[in-house]
Amino acid sequence: MIAHVLRRALGAAVVGLCAALPALGQADPIKFGKIDEQDLTAANFAADSAAEAVILCDFGRSRFEVGDEGFRVVYDRVTRIKILKKSGYDWATVQVPLYKKDNNAEKLSALRGFTYNLVNNQVVKEKLETSAIFTEQLSANNFIRKFTLPNVREGSVIEYSYTITSDFIFNFQDWQFQQSIPTRWSEYRASIPEYLDYKMLMQGYEPLAVQERQESNTQYVIRWARTSLTDVTGEGHSAGAGAITAQVTNHRWAMKDVPALRSEPYMTTPRDYVARIDFELAGTKWPNEPYRSVSSTWEKMNQVLLDDDEFGGQLKRGGFLKDKTTALVAKYPDVQQRIAAVHDLVRQSVKYNGADRVYASGSLRKAYDQHSGSAADVNLLLIALLRDAGVPANPVLLSTRDHGLVNENFPLLSKFNYVIAHVALPEGKEMLIDATEQLVPCGMLPPRCLNGTGRLILPDAAQSRWVNLQPAQRHLEYRQIQLVLDEKGGYKGKIHQEHGGYAGLEGREKLQKNGEKKFMEEIASSHEGWTIPKFAFQEREVLHKPLALDYEFAMPGSDTPINTIYFSPLRQFSADKNPFRHENRRFPVDFGAQFDETVMMTITLPAGYMAEELPKPAIVDLPDNGGRFSYTVQDNGQGTVQIASRMSLRKPVYMAEEYAYLREFYTRMLAKQAEQIVLKKKS
Repeated sequence: MIAHVLRRALGAAVVGLCAALPALGQADPIKFGKIDEQDLTAANFAADSAAEAVILCDFGRSRFEVGDEGFRVVYDRVTRIKILKKSGYDWATVQVPLYKKDNNAEKLSALRGFTYNLVNNQVVKEKLETSAIFTEQLSANNFIRKFTLPNVREGSVIEYSYTITSDFIFNFQDWQFQQSIPTRWSEYRASIPEYLDYKMLMQGYEPLAVQERQESNTQYVIRWARTSLTDVTGEGHSAGAGAITAQVTNHRWAMKDVPALRSEPYMTTPRDYVARIDFELAGTKWPNEPYRSVSSTWEKMNQVLLDDDEFGGQLKRGGFLKDKTTALVAKYPDVQQRIAAVHDLVRQSVKYNGADRVYASGSLRKAYDQHSGSAADVNLLLIALLRDAGVPANPVLLSTRDHGLVNENFPLLSKFNYVIAHVALPEGKEMLIDATEQLVPCGMLPPRCLNGTGRLILPDAAQSRWVNLQPAQRHLEYRQIQLVLDEKGGYKGKIHQEHGGYAGLEGREKLQKNGEKKFMEEIASSHEGWTIPKFAFQEREVLHKPLALDYEFAMPGSDTPINTIYFSPLRQFSADKNPFRHENRRFPVDFGAQFDETVMMTITLPAGYMAEELPKPAIVDLPDNGGRFSYTVQDNGQGTVQIASRMSLRKPVYMAEEYAYLREFYTRMLAKQAEQIVLKKKS
């Protein structure tokens, strides 16, 4: 809504431009169609041999022109990429995102592309054909132009260029310097007239090779239209025209030899940490006019959402299920039981279709009748029915883990893509609820929602606030093992294991997908030589309790008795590789929830054998009470050995400064769990 009003104001005020905006004096870092033949040889890329492709140069420039309805942004881009491996062929398919609203859309023009190959020591150039260009609609306001460069092979160099012209000055092009493959040179230039004020947010861990800013003067012809400005601002202005000299700020940013940023274990999304610069239109400052802020505030955003028919309006339309909510109120006088009952009603009535949205995709009744809907459809219905059932519930906006973290300093609705329910409980307690997943109990959020903080939207906008999405539930694994060794080095036994919290959710999801038989086959196949003759699951349908599994197992030994048996008992029940392979990490390790893994093992020794050598007890602590691993072993002298291993990670998120400690913690834990016990036959 704000952007639409702004566009009308600009169209009324700015009519003509009598001089082009000057660019920085430096030469462009790339010229389309002029490649270095050395880039077609393999020898030139020895340092990049681990990569599937290398971005040789990525160059973008944004500037302003004046169109029929005011300022418009013109964005040019040229990109050149070297393909090194077959796995890098995907870089030859490019998607250009575009925006549209009502009858106005961003326009892609001057699209060109070539593929260069070295054939018999000759450069062969193939052109991008129009038949390889497609348009795909993503949503009501978003679409992409998609194209694929021809005849790509290992060793090819591809390049493409295009221009985007946009009347939506709020949609100023952001720039990403870093990708999932190495980048030799990435440069962005932006020329911004003094009338437009943009906030610029730089993120990432890579240094800028170039950061320049120059001021220049440009003349504009401006005609003021009294009626149009009065319509927008509510104030009267004299109509007129004149030439003025305006200041233009020319920015230049560049990065050199940027390393690839790829997904690593326990990472939200690379987008949270990649080197990039984002822009947000903060306001306008026209001649002889006061500065007009167009930036939203959290309070404004709160009110816009509540006034919108597809958000706040839907929260008032749960009455079509009044008979059901009335019955639940009568049946469950206890508030928490009533909340759980409403959660069950929604969870069982509307299936989540996988679409993550903030706004409802239609009426909540339609979603209920069709038994399918987006995250917003499901959870806005949940809030509406909770309210009808006398429970104070309100929406919380959040960004899912794969969508990226929300910056609390920038009130941008586009940074959110999901909504859940918040319930205020007696004694100042509160609960966050999501009804999209069949296997997630009431009061537990799906793992995709465990991403920093969410914004609570309240009827009084001034009371709107941030809520922590850190869950009370943990990732709990417990195993109690009774293991009997024989004189041939074989063993058999019984295991009781419990998967609680998020481990329970993982187990139930796997069960639902694969069934019990395949579930157990996977366990057996992960232990070489194992057979599992008998098993039984408990609490499979009771979601708020740990998923329990009891089973028997056997592992045959050699053909003849062994005088000395070397056995690593915990190796079968722990990870064998450290998930943190790299020595350094610049961004947090985000588990989402706390971890707690416990193994209690009793080993019955073969008759006539004794424990000659046992691992020593150990305790490994993380700094600042961040976690602990403990390992104890005891020989009771009566033919049994008991081992207890417990790992507890007390934080859901560990900062980059803690990474070295966490990596060493895992290294020591896995080494200890891999240690052997030595059993020797008594003489």
